Amino acid sequence: MSLPADCYESWRQACAPRNRLREADTEETPTEQLLQQIWRHQRLNRGRLRLTDGRTVIVLHPGFGNREAGPDFRRALLRLGGGTPVSGDVEVDLRADGWTQHGHAGNPAFSGVRLHVVWSPPARTVSDLPTLALRDQLDAPLETLAEELSGVVPDQLPAGQEGACAARFAALTETQRAGLLEQAALVRLRVKAGRWEARARQAGWEAALWEALFTALGYKHNVWPMRRLAELLPRLRPEKPDPLAWQARLLGVAGLLPRELSRRRAETDLWLRTAWDHWWREQAALADVTLPPRAWRLAGVRPANHPQRRLALAAHWLCRPDLPAALEAWLWADLPANRWVATLHRCLQPEPDPFWEHHWNLRATPLPQPCALLGPARVTDLALNAVLPWLWSRARAGMNAAARRRVEERCRAWPAAQDNAVLRLARQRLLAGVALPRPRRAAHQQGLLQWVADFCQTRDARCTGCPLPVRLAALERRPK
Repeated sequence: MSLPADCYESWRQACAPRNRLREADTEETPTEQLLQQIWRHQRLNRGRLRLTDGRTVIVLHPGFGNREAGPDFRRALLRLGGGTPVSGDVEVDLRADGWTQHGHAGNPAFSGVRLHVVWSPPARTVSDLPTLALRDQLDAPLETLAEELSGVVPDQLPAGQEGACAARFAALTETQRAGLLEQAALVRLRVKAGRWEARARQAGWEAALWEALFTALGYKHNVWPMRRLAELLPRLRPEKPDPLAWQARLLGVAGLLPRELSRRRAETDLWLRTAWDHWWREQAALADVTLPPRAWRLAGVRPANHPQRRLALAAHWLCRPDLPAALEAWLWADLPANRWVATLHRCLQPEPDPFWEHHWNLRATPLPQPCALLGPARVTDLALNAVLPWLWSRARAGMNAAARRRVEERCRAWPAAQDNAVLRLARQRLLAGVALPRPRRAAHQQGLLQWVADFCQTRDARCTGCPLPVRLAALERRPK
């Protein structure tokens, strides 16, 4: 049974719930849902944001989405007008007068709001809250953002088990199932690439690469402080860049360099003294951009993913001015598919680090055996979330069709990544016992996530109104 080359994308365009634009007077405006997505993913000119009163605002963390009553985002971390960082909630409304119309002003649940995010500047002052109007501060046209943010990775899936399209999906051939998932994976690649292409228009391709890599190193817990450090790299460059100088600056500006010695571990105290020999001369000059320790989430972070260790790895990369060119060369190297992961691993693996190969962080007990700063599993995360999207966006911007095809080929054939809770639940709900195609590929996992983001996340647990079962049935009946 044949599968049209654009099958998934045509379904996505026709069926998926969209962050549609709506007309207001003579200009397009976003829906409130799209405005929330723009804020959640910070699709903004982040280095040039200004409040409606003219003050600057730096978003250190946009906050955590709130599904309950109350403000839209909880525990954001903001620097307003060059002051010290403040922690508080963020409310998103299309109009500034939504603050009073929706009754937020007298509602105790909104007493912790520190920023009101709206679409366009208000004609008059509505409240004393700092207000950020997004209309003229986006990193891409509104229509582009509506397309790219229409499907995003969900925090959770509807509560049911088997979805309405599971039986139809199972009735397809394995080739059709693999084809649909691979098409969805390429959509996901394009969506990720759009973010870095937009950033490259603001700061250049090298800056976009560093932000992609740092963001990937943050994983799910510390994406935003990592991204903020990447934005600061032009200001942080040491006079004589070497790994320790970069580590001292990154950890110092991150607020993660301990001020006191352990008094128990001589090798850690020696490293700290050496790092402080660098940092004590620089901390005053960088105090205005230094993050507070509360910007980081350390509880629940796996030891190998501790941000101190991740920044130690990034410091080694920053000593390599040839890294962007090395990644381009890796893409064009004539290699069999079974060598892609290993060769990218070698490209990104730094020289041995005597301290960090024996320490998870600056308070942990030393490791009995050395552990490389970069393991093979992390290479796949970096490839899928940073390297391949960056290379694809660069190829699209340069209209280099051959480079795009090479990236897409690697995206399709990349070995499977580690499993996670979202994938496990997605398999229960959408596959209902049908195995992923063999051999399992990262594209099948990425496609499954995109399928969920495009079609399942905005449906209820019973899949009410979802047109996909009908579409799948029609595909089932296509002639061979």
